[in-house]
Amino acid sequence: MCGKTDMRKGIDGLATLIQDSFELDPYGDSIFLFSGWSKDRYKCLYFDGDGFAMLYKRLDGGKLQYQKMKMKYVNFRNRRFAGC
Repeated sequence: MCGKTDMRKGIDGLATLIQDSFELDPYGDSIFLFSGWSKDRYKCLYFDGDGFAMLYKRLDGGKLQYQKMKMKYVNFRNRRFAGC
């Protein structure tokens, strides 16, 4: 994750953020992960071919742990993730 996102954004707001800020295609074969300021919640956005799916997760009693990165986004193409 790179930076923090306003977690009040819905599907349309996140798709616009992907297009305008990151200059990426939200309709492509990608999963986009967004985290807020508190690090105890995140949203995933994915286009499955006929519409967007969004997952919202709030952690009980914990926070996301990730390294701070200076890039706008990170491409994890062709990598495996444990516990995702």
